[in-house]
Amino acid sequence: MKLEKSIELYTKGKKHLVGAVNSPVRAFKSVGGVPIFIDAAKGSKIIDVDGNEYVDMVLSYGPMILGHRNSVVEKTIKKYLKKGYTFGASTKGEIILAELVCDAFPGMDKVRFVNSGTEAVLSAIRLARAYTGKNKIIKFSGCYHGHSDALLVAAGSGLATLSLPGSAGVPDEAVKNTLIAEYNNIDSVERHLAKHNDIAAVIIEPIAGNMGVVLPTKEFIEELRDLTKASGVLLIMDEVMTGFRSKFGGAQELLGIKADITCLGKVIGGGFPVGAYGARNEIMQMVAPLGPMYQAGTLSGNPIAMACGIATLKELKKQDPYKDFEKTAAFLERAMLSAAKENGIDLQVNRFGSMINPFFTKTKVVDFKTAQTSDTKKFKTFFWKMMENGVFLPPSQFEAWFLATAMSKRDIYKVRSAINIAMKAVADKKDEE
Repeated sequence: MKLEKSIELYTKGKKHLVGAVNSPVRAFKSVGGVPIFIDAAKGSKIIDVDGNEYVDMVLSYGPMILGHRNSVVEKTIKKYLKKGYTFGASTKGEIILAELVCDAFPGMDKVRFVNSGTEAVLSAIRLARAYTGKNKIIKFSGCYHGHSDALLVAAGSGLATLSLPGSAGVPDEAVKNTLIAEYNNIDSVERHLAKHNDIAAVIIEPIAGNMGVVLPTKEFIEELRDLTKASGVLLIMDEVMTGFRSKFGGAQELLGIKADITCLGKVIGGGFPVGAYGARNEIMQMVAPLGPMYQAGTLSGNPIAMACGIATLKELKKQDPYKDFEKTAAFLERAMLSAAKENGIDLQVNRFGSMINPFFTKTKVVDFKTAQTSDTKKFKTFFWKMMENGVFLPPSQFEAWFLATAMSKRDIYKVRSAINIAMKAVADKKDEE
């Protein structure tokens, strides 16, 4: 595995880029070595600047659900590029994508497009406060909702990867209205609701994807919905990651839950920067120009991004790959557990739809605390062996792997082969120590 050009770019990039990256997890801090610089991608494969080809299980952290450069999507993008890149005015594409998104989420009458998941969430929080007239928010430890000040506390993902407790530059005042509960622990939510009468909303990843893949128990998620309704508190579901990943729509239908406000991103942009938040009419009436809650964006509803999102969702609906995703994820789960058992390695595997994540621990992973029992040194060894054997993984124990429709049986068997080699390497490393 050659990395000379990546090393060269990393060295050069450090001069004018912070850490030579534009998002912290890309820095490979938790797995060591030098970050990989990508040159191109097509279908299920991604190729770095040194010419190493990998089966891509990062998929830009979720949006490339059809694989890279899907022919239908690419044709659509080229068509719309000829018309112009951005207008600062309304286009037909915004209406078409809005209809597709609202139809997929029964609790959503109206939607507002933004440019990222972070924008979607911070806007949803502002909307919840405007609608309820209350200030406090409950979030869950290990759930990541973007890097806005009020929510960058007890977040998973990059913060956990870098072992950061929060973020410098976030004043106490910014998080004084943020209350922390424990995922899959309804008592921790009840305690906050009993103590405070000014809670606007509870925000949750319905399936946590930023402490690895962690599922809610049926009792917990149903009780959370009942509890918020009874307390007059809005339930915000951050489906930036899970939207369109487990079925055409979100996790809510599979869980039998309907949120008051839903946040989306990733897949709805098909690879372009798109986020969205939506709710029933009475809540969305608060948003300007209909109501007093102001939120705006020069590039929101960008015509190229809308075209890419429309083409992606239409093609995804046509392919309906969700049963195949379930079979593939189950196959990979069995492969990892079998290889771990054969090599005497403690391993848990969590999955949901087209998302899957192994944890190097003997403890069942149900929340952020149990996710953190994972042996990150073992993951580091596993990660690099997978890379050396042609599988591109997120460089963090706490990030989900993703599946794409472009993955072939040959790709999946290659992943299985790499898993067997990587697990043996983990065992050999353990023996050396």
